[in-house]
Amino acid sequence: MALYAELHRHLGGSVVPRVLWRYFERHATDLIARFAEYSEFEDFYTRPRNTLDEYLELHTLVESVQTVETLPYFIYRLLRGAYIFENLAYLELRYTPYLRTPEHLSQPERIDKMAEIVEVVGKASHLPEYPIVTSQILCMHTRLPLEVNRAIIDLAVQNKQYVCGIDVAGGDRYYEERLDEWISLYDYARSLGVNTTGHLYETTAGCYPQLLPYLMRIGHGIQIPLLYPELLADVARRGQCLEVCPTTYLKTGTLEDIRQLKLVFDQCFDAGVDIAICTDNAGLHNVRLPFEYENLLTYDIISFGQLQACQNAAFRHAFAWPYAQPPASLLSGLLKPESPKVLAMRD
Repeated sequence: MALYAELHRHLGGSVVPRVLWRYFERHATDLIARFAEYSEFEDFYTRPRNTLDEYLELHTLVESVQTVETLPYFIYRLLRGAYIFENLAYLELRYTPYLRTPEHLSQPERIDKMAEIVEVVGKASHLPEYPIVTSQILCMHTRLPLEVNRAIIDLAVQNKQYVCGIDVAGGDRYYEERLDEWISLYDYARSLGVNTTGHLYETTAGCYPQLLPYLMRIGHGIQIPLLYPELLADVARRGQCLEVCPTTYLKTGTLEDIRQLKLVFDQCFDAGVDIAICTDNAGLHNVRLPFEYENLLTYDIISFGQLQACQNAAFRHAFAWPYAQPPASLLSGLLKPESPKVLAMRD
């Protein structure tokens, strides 16, 4: 029974280790030549890193094999697992389309190729046997020039049947040197009616209050309640939701102990700020969304009531969920005992 919404999952980090290993065995053995067996690869792929930069390097491993030809292979397996093992009813996949285009092409040619990537991801994401509502968030990137990032926004506008918003990826500590540029890009996106989220306040190096007014949701945002709780009132007033990805902060060295998140949840609930619990990179972590829920409960970071509030918030803040209620509410109406009058009419 599909019940949950996932608002923050990267396409590059969504491939579980076993699926990636099998692909490499069949098509790119050179990429796993240094691993004697699968267990060594899994340990390498999922182990914690010391910094966010080191962690993000793993994305390049997957991006190199996620091409227009192979994306359907990876997305089919992603959605199959999301439906069967995670009970997802809604999934937003985020990625940088430019980084899935052939590197040997010129920049203008790669920009033109991005539309094909978006279409392939969109069509591959609609599987009748795994009926999940899906949409894409296109990520600008700190390594890409202004003209490419602006083209990504234009692409989102032109492909609303597949795309529900934009983001910026590549490490939040790199925003400062181009901060005016990021502000202008987000302002441009909002002027075109594009939904916005962004990796912000994930680490202590990524705290830029200047960008907050341009975001509808905040990717991670945990440093706001941890270091700048005075900002929470404005976050609540703007109706912004934090996309909190618990396992990520242990994998990137951002937090030493998951129990540090208790302050994040407590401060946000007290201030009336919504939180959507997400996985970020389910493949890199080898962790699925229900485990994130269970982990937060096990460590007494949240209560069952708070968990349900976060699950409902995820649907409220979903950019492309087409219904007014989450699926649990819709199902409860379907499963109500029928009235005696209806039963008598059937007899």
